[in-house]
Amino acid sequence: MPDGSVLIIDDEPGLRRVLARVLEYEGYAVLQAPDARRGLETLQQHAADVLAVLCDVKLPDAHGVDLLPRLKAQAPQAEVILLTAFGTIADGVQAMKLGAFDYLTKGDSDDQLLVVVARAVEKARLQRRVADLEKQVGAQHSFASMIGPSAALQQAKALAERVAPTEAAVLLEGPTGSGKELFAQAIHQASGRHSKPFVAVNCSAFPRELLESELFGYRKGAFTGAGADKKGLFEAASGGTLFLDEIGELDIALQAKLLRALEVQEFTKLGDTRPTRVNVRLVAATNRNLKQEADAGHFRADLYYRLSGFVVPVPPLSARRDDIVPLAQHFLQLYAAKLRKRLRGMDADFVQQLVRYDWRGNVRELKNVLERAVILADEELLTADTLPPEFQAGPADAGAADDPHSLRAMEKRQIRQVLSHTAGNKTEAARLLGIGVKTLYRKLLEYGL
Repeated sequence: MPDGSVLIIDDEPGLRRVLARVLEYEGYAVLQAPDARRGLETLQQHAADVLAVLCDVKLPDAHGVDLLPRLKAQAPQAEVILLTAFGTIADGVQAMKLGAFDYLTKGDSDDQLLVVVARAVEKARLQRRVADLEKQVGAQHSFASMIGPSAALQQAKALAERVAPTEAAVLLEGPTGSGKELFAQAIHQASGRHSKPFVAVNCSAFPRELLESELFGYRKGAFTGAGADKKGLFEAASGGTLFLDEIGELDIALQAKLLRALEVQEFTKLGDTRPTRVNVRLVAATNRNLKQEADAGHFRADLYYRLSGFVVPVPPLSARRDDIVPLAQHFLQLYAAKLRKRLRGMDADFVQQLVRYDWRGNVRELKNVLERAVILADEELLTADTLPPEFQAGPADAGAADDPHSLRAMEKRQIRQVLSHTAGNKTEAARLLGIGVKTLYRKLLEYGL
């Protein structure tokens, strides 16, 4: 049985009752209004529930075709079906142009009406699902989704948030794996282009010849193997944002074509004689010092200055150590859900090793390390033995145990005291310490207990 609310706006009480009875029999919740004013009031009160509107063309206080834009503005995702006693082609054409779902003549069979209403309701449901998904995607790629309280991250976010609503080109500078694409997506979502495409390409992933065709496309027959026209990424991103990652790897000859495309918002495809017009905002990213590259002649200076009108430095993870634990907790929850594992968190040793590690691979490396740890986890807490070998304590840490005030020395004393309390029962000792038995055995070996 179908569900969803349908609003009937008609000044004939008898017809409203008949339509309502037919629709309610099919499982729809029905709202009624006798004129345009009360129809708009009802729609405003129930906009979240109404999926379709059946509206008479001739109402006491409005013409249905003229009312249509106001109905759509009130409930953009609801579908409007106009009803008329004497349909005209002109009214029907105008109604469809203004966004009506259909234009029906009163007196048509109930079966036809129900088919049209069912299609309208299904389309409205689909539109709402798409809108909900777009909201979810927007939330995932927003500035609010960036995890970490560190001053370095907050400063970078503040800069990016200031430039996002503008049309300025943005250059993101930072090491590989630091989250430059996440910044690019957040800038796009916070801009007026958020409902249009976000297209990303890594310039280092293609040879020069292939990258040119990927960016700008080509016409059929432009070269051997070009069997059909190809739309390039510039054209695909028109109206939205094009993100060029690792732009420092861009071939110097291709940089000239990119510069022109940015300056005049047009380019000529391979094999074409006419320019293609676009409307693209560019966000670029690099792990190089492009100023030095330009000064050395390895990158076009004019393109560098075109790109660097607004630079956002994206800090490495080593400069935002306050973010390591919150990020690790986020990735723990993410991978635990994906792998359907019940994990409560991370033990103290695991956290300590995360914090003191140098993270040359930045956030990407942290993400990979947490995925590995979750895969290997056998207990409710992530333990240090799930970390890669390079994390394990080495000889350099041995001297710290000799200091009675060191964390290692205090942990060793605590384990010894708990074992004494449990008369050597390691399972009970592990429970009291809040760690897994496997972790306890590793620590006993490490501390020589």
